Amino acid sequence: MDDIKKRVELLIEKLNIPEKQKQVKEIEALSLKSGFWDDHKTASDKMRELARLQEIVDDAYKLEELLKSGKEEEIESLLTSMENLTFLSGPHDFANAILAIHSGQGGVEAMDWAEMLMRMYTRFFEKKNLKYEEVDRTPGEETGIKSITFNVYGGNAYGILRREAGTHRLVRQSPFNADKLRQTSFALVEVLPIIDDSLESTIPKEDIEFSAFRSGGHGGQNVNKVSTAVRIKHIPTGIVVTCQTERSQLQNRENAMKLLGARLWQVEEEKRRQGLKELKGEYKFAGWGNQIRSYVLHPYHMVKDLRTNAETSDTDKILNGEIDLFIDAELRLLP
Repeated sequence: MDDIKKRVELLIEKLNIPEKQKQVKEIEALSLKSGFWDDHKTASDKMRELARLQEIVDDAYKLEELLKSGKEEEIESLLTSMENLTFLSGPHDFANAILAIHSGQGGVEAMDWAEMLMRMYTRFFEKKNLKYEEVDRTPGEETGIKSITFNVYGGNAYGILRREAGTHRLVRQSPFNADKLRQTSFALVEVLPIIDDSLESTIPKEDIEFSAFRSGGHGGQNVNKVSTAVRIKHIPTGIVVTCQTERSQLQNRENAMKLLGARLWQVEEEKRRQGLKELKGEYKFAGWGNQIRSYVLHPYHMVKDLRTNAETSDTDKILNGEIDLFIDAELRLLP
């Protein structure tokens, strides 16, 4: 407990809780002023910042109360989660996130693997009380999924998830082969920040090509008979995004613009990293080949992250969404 107490004291100092309490009071006072909501976007940003700061302050109080009661296991879990906040330093680490999964080489096996990853991440979201919504899905021909996209809200989603991006490799005995041969398959995980809900007003109309089509997904008669799904192409970069859920065309368009905004940010990040002054022609996300984690289910059980060397033989636990071992290790990596 002495070690935990020292960690709590250091954490409170690093997070500068008194300053965050001051910021909470300032934003609360600002929100009570007349005209606060005249600029809806700025007001919404302030309220999101208020919620984030208040959550940190509340957790700090909770941590101190748990310390007084001596509940070591509960303290350890909350303490580790809050310590991770000190590693979030990127400009969008506190933003909501877009997480997409794409099946790779391996045919039916890879589509099944993509669906297994979908299950792993949605269970992780639920364990962490992260809200999520499915905005696009392309099912596999026989089983599994070719691709799926989620919006993930709350809990510093982008900062926590961003290092999950990359190629995930699965090795197992194939359930789709009568001889149960050992099979290797791949899936790509993309993680992007949700940049700005008002993006559509900032992109020239002539740069966007919009079309609607009938969704091929599940969701009842309305989904298949009405053109609610949308496809948006950003002409200067060639980026194409689609969204098709059980909701209206307007909601699908809003989600598609969020995804487009994230991909345009990704383009700018790539240009910045490579020192490019301009980028012409079709843009392709360079994610394949960046293998980050290996999941082996045969001839032994092991999940290993190739960047942090974190590993475990409890593959069932990992595939059920308990990936904190890897998330915690990733957050300690340099950006």
